[in-house]
Parts: sequence; C-alpha cells; structure tokens
Amino acid sequence: MENGKLKVLVLNDMVLFPKNEIRMEYDNIYDKEILDLINTIDEEMLLVNPINDGESFNITQLPKVGVLARLKLKLNVPNGKTRVVIEGISRVEIYDYEKSDALYVANYKFPKKTTSKKEKDYYNVLIKFIDKYIDKVPNMGNAIMSQIDKTYSLGELCDLVTTYINLDFNRKKKYIEAIDPIKRTELLIEDMTEDLRLIDLERKIEISVEKGLNEQQKEYYLRERLRVIEEELGEVSSKDDEIRNLKKKASKLKCPTKITTRIRDEIARFETTPQASPELAVIREYLDWMLNLPWKKYTKDESSIKKVKESLDASHYALDEVKERILEYLSVKQNTNNLRSPILCLVGPPGVGKTSLAIAIANALGRNYAKISVGGINDEAEIIGHRRTYIGANPGRIIQGIKRAGTTNPVFIIDEIDKMTKDIKGDPASALLEVLDPEQNAHFSDHYIEEEFDLSQVMFIATANYLDQIPYELKDRLEIINVSSYTEYEKLDIAKTHLVPKELDEHGLTPLQVVIEDEAIMHIIRGYTKEAGVRELERMIATLLRKIVKEILVEQKNNFYSIDIKEVEHFLGKPKYSYLKKATKGDIGVVNGLAYTVFGGDILPIEVTLYKGKGDLILTGSLGEVMQESCQIALSYIKANTKNFKIDEKILKENDIHIHVPEGAISKDGPSAGVTVTTALISLLKNKAVDNSIAMTGEITLRGKVLPIGGLKEKVIGAHRAGIKKIFIPNENLVDLDEIPEEVKKDIKFISVSTYKEIYGRIYR
Repeated sequence: MENGKLKVLVLNDMVLFPKNEIRMEYDNIYDKEILDLINTIDEEMLLVNPINDGESFNITQLPKVGVLARLKLKLNVPNGKTRVVIEGISRVEIYDYEKSDALYVANYKFPKKTTSKKEKDYYNVLIKFIDKYIDKVPNMGNAIMSQIDKTYSLGELCDLVTTYINLDFNRKKKYIEAIDPIKRTELLIEDMTEDLRLIDLERKIEISVEKGLNEQQKEYYLRERLRVIEEELGEVSSKDDEIRNLKKKASKLKCPTKITTRIRDEIARFETTPQASPELAVIREYLDWMLNLPWKKYTKDESSIKKVKESLDASHYALDEVKERILEYLSVKQNTNNLRSPILCLVGPPGVGKTSLAIAIANALGRNYAKISVGGINDEAEIIGHRRTYIGANPGRIIQGIKRAGTTNPVFIIDEIDKMTKDIKGDPASALLEVLDPEQNAHFSDHYIEEEFDLSQVMFIATANYLDQIPYELKDRLEIINVSSYTEYEKLDIAKTHLVPKELDEHGLTPLQVVIEDEAIMHIIRGYTKEAGVRELERMIATLLRKIVKEILVEQKNNFYSIDIKEVEHFLGKPKYSYLKKATKGDIGVVNGLAYTVFGGDILPIEVTLYKGKGDLILTGSLGEVMQESCQIALSYIKANTKNFKIDEKILKENDIHIHVPEGAISKDGPSAGVTVTTALISLLKNKAVDNSIAMTGEITLRGKVLPIGGLKEKVIGAHRAGIKKIFIPNENLVDLDEIPEEVKKDIKFISVSTYKEIYGRIYR
C-alpha cells in the first residue's frame, strides 16, 4: 500500500522505532478511552510524538513523520491499569491530520525506498564504528552483535543501534523524524562519539581521584569523584541547588511566624544531613508539605447574594432549605465581616444531589473545593495523619484535601460521614471532632505536620444517608439539613430543566431533532426508575437518546423524534416497575396504609383474616420488630375496647388472627402502621368493608392515641399516584402539609385525628 489513512496514538514520554516493541501501562481514564477506540489486536495505527514536550498541543503541532505500528497485546490487569504491547513496522510521511471523535486520524504515505553506493559506504563505516563502540562501552553486550549480523539495511541498522544507546526523549524524536538513513547515520555517529568522549573523561577522572586513595578514604573518594565530575560538567551539587530552591520558596511563603521558624529549622537539618542518610528523604518530604500548604491564601467570596442565589437555582432544583442557609450565612458575613463558616450536614437518600449541591455551593461562592469520602474508614490516622517516625508517613485526609484545594477557605466536602467504623486502630469519628468543632478547628493539629493549621475559615459540608447512624458527639457539632427525596413532579421539572438538555448536548442532538413529551418523562419515572433521586432517571434518558442516535446513524434516518409513551416502550422495552394501585372495590379486612421507602412513597395494603383456633396472632410479610409490635398493640387495643366497637369477644377467643402485608420478599418496618392494622382488624371482626379510596397513617398506643409519623410528603405523593381520595393523618403532622405540592392537595381530602375513636367514628358511623 503506497498511502492510506489510520488512527493516531500520540506518545508523550517514549519513542517507538521500527522493528522494535514497547510495553506501556495506562491508568488515566482519558487514555483508556483512546485505547478503546483502537481496540483490535493486530490493528494498525500511527504513533507520533508532539513537537512540544507538554501534554497540551493542537493539531498543527503534530509532526509530519510517524511510525506505522501494530497493537500486539491489550490486557486489563486487576489493579485497574491497561497493559499494551505495540510493535513498530516502518516510518511513514504524514501530509495532514483530521480530528475524529477523541482520536486524530492521519493521511500518510510510505517514503520512497532508495539504494545508493553512498549508503553502502556509510553502512561499512557504521559497522566499524559500532565495533569500536562495543569494545569501550561496558553495557553493550553480545546480543546486539548477533542482531547486527542479520541486518543488511543502513536504515534498519541505525534503528537497531539507536535502541541500545542512551538517548533522551527529544534526541530520539530527531531520529524518528529523519527519514533519510544517511542523516540518521550521521546523528548516530555523533552520539556514539560523544559517549566515547565521556567514557574517556570518566576514566581520566578515576585516575585523577585514585591517586592517594586508601581503604580509610572510601567516603572521601566518592565525594571527590562527584566534585570532579561536577567541575568537568560545569554543574553545581544537586543538593546545594535544592537547598537554594527551598530557601527561595520559604522566603516567598506567606505563613505565621511560628511556621516560618519551623521551616528554617528543617532546612538547616536538611543542609547538615549526609547525602546517604535515609533521614534526608524524610526531611525533604516534610518540607514539601510545609512549603506547599496554603497557610494564608484565601479566595474572595462572591459579594452579590443575588448572583449566588441565581447560580444555586440554575444548578439545582428545589432544595430551598439548604440554599436559604447559604444565603443567610453570606448575608450575615457581609453585615459583620467576621463570621465563622457554617458546618453543614446534608442528610438524605442516595442520588438526591447532596455532593453535587455542595460542589455547586463552592462554585456559587467562588471558592475552591476539596472532597474526601470517609465511608468505611476505621483508622483515625486517615483523618489526623501518621507520626513522622513511621515509614511511609503522610498527613491525614483533611490536610491533603486542603493542599489540593490550594486555599485556606475552601468548601470541604466530607462524604458518607455516617459510614465510618471503629476498631483497634482507633475511632475516626472522634478524630473528626476537632475538625468539625467550631471551637477547636482554628487550632487543628495534624500528627504529621505537627503544627497548628487554621480550619475556621473552611466551609465544611458533610453528607450522610442515615441521620441515626451519625455518632451523637459528631452530630452535636453539625447543622443538620434534611434533603428529602424528590416527588414525581419535582423529578419531571428536573428532567425538563436539567437532564434532557444536558443529555441532548452530550449525545450531539438538538431540541429540533428530539422532543420528549411530559407524559413520556413521567412514564419513565414511574415505570423504569425506583429511586429517591434522579440518577437512574438520567441513565434511562441517556439510554433512550443513545438508541435514537444509533437508529439515526445505522438506518440513515433524519426524522424528527417526538417521544411519547409508546416510543418510550419501543426504545426501553416494557416497564420494569409497577406501583401498587388501590383495590377496585373495598374488601373486608383490607385497609390501605402508607409506606415510605428510599425510593419514595407507596400505598401499603394490610390484609387480615381469621379461622378456627385458640386466639393466636400470626404475622407475615417480612415485618420488622416495630411493625410486629404495632400489630400486637392494635389487637390489644381492640380486645380492651370490644364493647365500644361492638365486637363479640368470643370471635377473638375462638379464632386465630392472621395479619399479612403483601410483597413478603420486601422487608418492612417503621412506626406508622398502627391505625391501619387496627382498622383492618375492626373491618374483619365487624364484617364491614372499608372504602378503598381511603388510606391512613399513624402509630397507635394502648390508650388509642394516634402518634405522628415521618415522610408524610412522600407517602401522600404515593397515595395520590395510586388514586387515593381521603387520608387520615395524625394531628401533629398538619404542619407537614405545607410541603405537599398544591396539585396533590387539591385531589385529596386530609382528615387529622388525635385518637383512634375519631377514625372509627368517621368510617363506621
């Protein structure tokens, strides 16, 4: 083939010569994506090295000469890296580049092959020079000789020898770009000549130093040899150079006087420590940390509260409570110009946007941010660092995060604060007390740094899924803000405002090509997702758009797609989830309760039956301890009030009662089913059906009082979806009705009760 077009792999730190192989490991996500586009074993590609040495370059900086290569092996190893072996074939000339997705594609041609008498003469000269070079260079073994004997081309001989001599990256690039083998031969002879000169110089230095040397002067010999080498090369001691750089950095560092004194003392120790001492590396590492921490480097908060509010509203829908808290903080700070940053804790189910909201707060304030996850940590040294006496000691995650943020007042996100554990290594939750206590964190001390660092200007935002799992002493330092699960209507607005536009852009589509109707989005929410947040919803929208893009490209369609419910099922298949619906008619012994799960709200029908027995109570449906107790309390309450409810006591004595909550594979627990169980039992014992459009929630006591419950908003949304028209709620939950969307409240009648007799009077009157 004289010319062609191939994918390009850009190498930044190594050079592959024709007839040679390189082995590489990739752990960068971007590099892996590039490799995935070149994923066929034996697939040919072009390897090029950019003109500049940095990672950032544009298409005009790619060279006009590359190496045609073949991917021989690609292996994903257990440590998360990808290992590849690439074989070079030949040089090629590149006459232009194109950009295709994440890859460059090059149009290339093979250089014309020429043979001349001059090349033969250069070949003979090079062979003689190689013999001389091998005699004097100790690291050139017999292996190269056997390969040279089989190489008859001047160009191949140059490439073979080049791989064995010590050349830097930029010099190797010159060899690749030299298509003419005669030019490469001249470069090679020039480099080998320089190597021979250095070898002769080294021998001269050894002879000079060995004079007067004896067994007691070995250390002197090594130091003297280093000095003579540096004098010959015109270089200064690398350690002296390091000391000068450290002192220069220390003089420019803005930090407290105490820190300046500590750094100067450590530099003095570094200066006097022998080069061969293992302590030298420990001191150097410590100085790196001390000189690179932002002791007094601040960012200025956004002064316009209105702009902060607009930024938060643009990035996150709803979540008004946490937004209001941030605006209050900024308002008071502007008014006083002296206020400690709040220490917030966002508590809510997975996927509702706690971490992304914290990042949005940082962006809105104009602050840098750092993020750590403490889930599963059981070693307090992970928080407050290791002592410097330990091998491999490092600062804790707090100081590491501050260094990454680069400022003294970042937004610091501590994820999964409810998932820490403690064991013999210590209690990380207790270690966090000093970090998250506003009275202490101005003097935080990391075991590695051994000096106080002021964390009082840091805005800490912790996240947790379960409030009860946060240790009490830690919870006492936090300002808890509940981030509840989204309602279906909130998810619909989030999808329309954020998710659909974002996914259209990421898939290269526009609203002129694809429109997803509201009914279709709601169908996806109800039939294909079951979550508190919107992660799965975003994935399902992305799946839908992927299939549309594939259809457009494979079938060459340019249709306008208006996605309705039918189209959703065409692309995504049949719905995966179905929510419970109210019964078509009222059944005796069946009453609708309300359930709250991490996936939102739903109705919870409770069924009761009886049969001949001895008055035993049977409970099924994977009920937790709290719900089992609710059932026992409900039955005891009824037994104590049989006259009031006009129930024959013989029925209770001569029959066993079985209470069942459907979907037995799903565990159920919580203090909110008491009134529902009581009503279902009375319905069975009085042989009267309860209207199927009624639902109820609340816990009951032995005296018949109805206690408040949590998660009313989610429960009511689930009841509305199931077609419920009337809901009994505890009196103390009336204040929670303000959180419920108006479109839901107008379809449902709410009846607040304080005792069970009020429910009984309204149902059986």
